[in-house]
Amino acid sequence: MSRKRTRLSSEEEMSGKLLEMGSGEQNGSETSFTSSTNLPPTDSIQSLQTAAPFSTDPIAIAERERCHYGRIPRAAALAGTAPRRVRVYSDGIYDMFHQGHARQLQQAKTVFPNVYLIVGVCSDSLTHSRKGRTVMTEDERYEAVRHCRYVDEVVRDAPWEYDEEFLDKHKIDFVAHDDIPYTTEDCEDTYAMIKAKDMFVATERTEGVSTSDIVARIVRDYDIYVRRNLARGYSAKELNVSFLNEKKFRLQNKMDELKDKGKKVMTNIGEKRVDILTKWEEKSRELIDAFLLLFGPDGRLSSIWNESKGRLMQALSQPPSPRSSPPPSENGDSHSHSPTHSILHFRGSASPPPPKSRRYETLWEAQAGNWMYRALNVLGSRKRPYSAS
Repeated sequence: MSRKRTRLSSEEEMSGKLLEMGSGEQNGSETSFTSSTNLPPTDSIQSLQTAAPFSTDPIAIAERERCHYGRIPRAAALAGTAPRRVRVYSDGIYDMFHQGHARQLQQAKTVFPNVYLIVGVCSDSLTHSRKGRTVMTEDERYEAVRHCRYVDEVVRDAPWEYDEEFLDKHKIDFVAHDDIPYTTEDCEDTYAMIKAKDMFVATERTEGVSTSDIVARIVRDYDIYVRRNLARGYSAKELNVSFLNEKKFRLQNKMDELKDKGKKVMTNIGEKRVDILTKWEEKSRELIDAFLLLFGPDGRLSSIWNESKGRLMQALSQPPSPRSSPPPSENGDSHSHSPTHSILHFRGSASPPPPKSRRYETLWEAQAGNWMYRALNVLGSRKRPYSAS
């Protein structure tokens, strides 16, 4: 606790010294703060505490009136030997203020050792007529720029082209912008006059970042952003969405919510997932064992099937034919050599009763023999009168 209090007290003392020290007005000119300990100047601390003023605010007017205007040569500005802060002007539309804008303003702020950065923002009417529709309104764009820490002053309704009157009014020493020629209907380069006066300072654009790229992303992922805003409470009318599309997007949101809930449930299970998998594995083994016990080669169903099959075969098997003595002949000889007696004697000796374990083939043979026996009896009865005569 004591170390924390010591650190806080030291920070308070340092901030008090920074507020006491700083740039002061000497002989009508403002000098910059310079410290051997490389501490930030007082104006930097103030810029972090408050937003940059507009050019019509009293603090900006006072700053402009204190400045004894005479354009500072480039060599003196680069060397840091100017009698006052170098007033650098940078302008733009700054729609959907992003890191590319901030980096461009940072370059303009640090192009010379001691810079007072003035940023001009074009109005909606001028921008829509010259470049096209913006996403943010002019007031939103003004506020976005004046809250950037590199900006010292904001000029509202900035002009598209410059003239001497505008430069003198704001006491501008240099104009910072990227070195891409901006053409209009009247001239091929808007900054031609600034370059001719050696007042132009080139800055670099940030590759891959622009307002047009951000708008293209929104158009590409239109459905995603509409669904997000519907989920946040925006109405279909505010988003310019039809009734059917609204229902479709809301259904998709519901499906995504169900998916997220499912993922959360699985995530909240955590360590219990291992127990669930273990129990599932044990249950699966029990099911497999029960299946094999029932349907396996030595299982209960196989035994039941074999027993049932044996009983079925026994029920379908032909019972053995009884052995009957041959009928006596007319001369009393029991061993008659008539055709019928020979056939009966042959069948009785060659066709033993079928065993119980025969399959369907044995059953078929027995049935076929029975049919043949009947047929021969019929034929034999028809031939007897003919043979007796």
